[in-house]
Amino acid sequence: MIQKIRREDALDYHAKGRPGKLEVIPSKEYSTQRDLSLAYSPGVAEPCLAIEANPDDAFKYTAKGNLVAVISNGTAVLGLGNIGPGASKPVMEGKGLLFKIYSDIDVFDLELDTTNIDEFVRTVKILEPTFGGVNLEDIKAPECFEIEERLKKQMNIPVMHDDQHGTAIVSGAALLNALELVNKKMETAQFVILGAGAAAISCARQYVALGAKRENIVMFDVNGPLTTSRTDLDELMRPFATSRAITSLNDAFAGADVFVGLSKGGIVSQDMIRLMARDAIVFAMANPNPEISYDDAMAARPDIIMATGRSDYPNQVNNVLGFPYIFRGALDVRATEINEAMKLAATYALADLAKKPVPDLVNLAYGESNMLFGRTYILPKPVDPRLLITVAPAVAKAAMESEVARLPISDWEAYEQQLARRLGQDNQISRVILTKAKANPKRVVFADAENLKVLKAAQQVRDEGIAFPILLGERAKIEKLIEENNLDLGHNVQIIDIRAPEQQHLIDRFTDLYFDRRKRKGVNATEARKLMYVRNYFGAMMVETGEADALISGLTRSYPDTIRPALQIIGKEPGVKKVAGMYILLTKRGPLFFSDTTVNFNPTAEEIVEITELTAQTVERFNIKPRIALVTYSNFGSAQGDDAEKMNRAVEILQQKHPDMIVDGEIQAHLAFNTELLQQNHPFSKLVGEGANTLIFPNLSAANIAYNLMSEAAGFDTIGPILLGIRRPVYVLQLGSSEREIVNMVAIAVVEAQGK
Repeated sequence: MIQKIRREDALDYHAKGRPGKLEVIPSKEYSTQRDLSLAYSPGVAEPCLAIEANPDDAFKYTAKGNLVAVISNGTAVLGLGNIGPGASKPVMEGKGLLFKIYSDIDVFDLELDTTNIDEFVRTVKILEPTFGGVNLEDIKAPECFEIEERLKKQMNIPVMHDDQHGTAIVSGAALLNALELVNKKMETAQFVILGAGAAAISCARQYVALGAKRENIVMFDVNGPLTTSRTDLDELMRPFATSRAITSLNDAFAGADVFVGLSKGGIVSQDMIRLMARDAIVFAMANPNPEISYDDAMAARPDIIMATGRSDYPNQVNNVLGFPYIFRGALDVRATEINEAMKLAATYALADLAKKPVPDLVNLAYGESNMLFGRTYILPKPVDPRLLITVAPAVAKAAMESEVARLPISDWEAYEQQLARRLGQDNQISRVILTKAKANPKRVVFADAENLKVLKAAQQVRDEGIAFPILLGERAKIEKLIEENNLDLGHNVQIIDIRAPEQQHLIDRFTDLYFDRRKRKGVNATEARKLMYVRNYFGAMMVETGEADALISGLTRSYPDTIRPALQIIGKEPGVKKVAGMYILLTKRGPLFFSDTTVNFNPTAEEIVEITELTAQTVERFNIKPRIALVTYSNFGSAQGDDAEKMNRAVEILQQKHPDMIVDGEIQAHLAFNTELLQQNHPFSKLVGEGANTLIFPNLSAANIAYNLMSEAAGFDTIGPILLGIRRPVYVLQLGSSEREIVNMVAIAVVEAQGK
């Protein structure tokens, strides 16, 4: 199923807050007059003079070495065609966003209002002093070939047209692995390539560089096969013209080993696939609809290896596996170009990475216990954290070996560590959670469905395949909100109006069950029935009885009013004495886990131990090793007081019970992260080395203050609060949670429901 994106949602996303997807932020201090004097006049004269004397110092004193231009004239925007430069700007900003989140490369997007090749080339050329590299994007063929070729010759920085080379590099890696799996050789494989545009020509060239023979390739454009008898072929097509007697797709498919589609959807039939050789390879990469669907192709020939451009099927050929890391490696050695050796190095690095054991984080994201190299896994997944430290060094080495690097790397281990530090796991963990949820969506009850924000979040989780929403509330109010705000929830989403006659059988059933459980705890039958008309009680009962898998509530109610029904009806996990609340803060250094931020006012040392254990178990569910600091105002006995003594005692108990757990304290919060200072003053600490990623606080006041300061003042995105220790997934939203925060909470609830 293609993910549905509503027009209103897309427009709101791009317009909300600061319009667009990119901003420029200072990277140096600027708060004092001295800072400003250094940043501008008179201090700025010194780097200017240094660069005048040595132009390469621009990489040392300016952002040039980490700055790429994404440049387009909007003549061939994917799926939209020639929409012009202004209309292409959201796409170019999006490309800049991908550069940043995958490889920490800064981007200025430039949309040029010209279709004249000379004018385009000159404009880009005279911008060379500004940038460390140029990514050309969405320029139509054949102009794109000439533009790239001329710029590569005229400029002394890396230039790459990603539409041409990205697909070639990534599909080349997939092809190497697919051929290996079916025990076929690149040199003898017979190819059918449907499409003769920029990407298709570049793919064919890449396959030839990998060992394919031109005479074994049959390429088609809109007019049929490229043959030597045709007189309308340009100089880029002619090298792939065949002298074979091919007149139709059926002729070409007969006995072919590899099909590569870069054309349009639905033009390849099952019969064509059946004509191919045994163990054929089918790369149907048209987007959003492939030349033949994955299901149809596999139904026609179960022996094939199939890849598409789609994320909802195995073996996605996605350019994001290539361009961020190719430019990262090129920039880091100050390459003068991106040459064929560097592209091949990226291809081989991607192919090799797919053969290595898959990290637990990636398995978690895709709902697998252990993904292995094979027919449904021939390429790494985009969330694989190893891509940056695998592909970028391979590209950098190739640049050095082909003598286009101006700043060679000598310490490769240090370089890989530098790459690893560039990107925390802030976005990665969110992507992992969402991907994991989509693998097996669950039924989630929304107790506050008469709220527009909740309805928008419900639509998003349904459209993205994260969950199946169940909306609790007055049907007339919900349907009015849906209609007034042009939402598309309709008949596909279950709405439960508790007071409607058709729900009385559930009211009766839930009343009897609740009364039976609470009759000796001060509740009579009348009170039990009355409570079942409260949506938090009804929703919790739905989860308890299997009518739903998880409950989301609290947006318009206080925390106790939401958690109380869950504890009374669902209860705690076996052996758990105290439930707790945890927040995830998504920071550049990676996710930070804060506990207990919502439930326990002033826990004892023994309760701190249980909170720590519950938190550690939850962190491990995200395939992250918890490194736990019990924080307060004291460092290992440096100050006295109840909180310090309590946290010290809790650490003693934890280290006795769990000798392998990385936990230490009592410790001040800054020392938990400043590993250099910690090493100098407390070298015995278990947190020396990497520091903490999980903080346990002495009381609710400290935890809540710390969480709110970090989320509001520092501006970190958050997920939570996550309720720990309850038997089934019940999550309580913070008052005023955003739509995005609600979606994240639903994804967490679904992932927990999958485990339970």
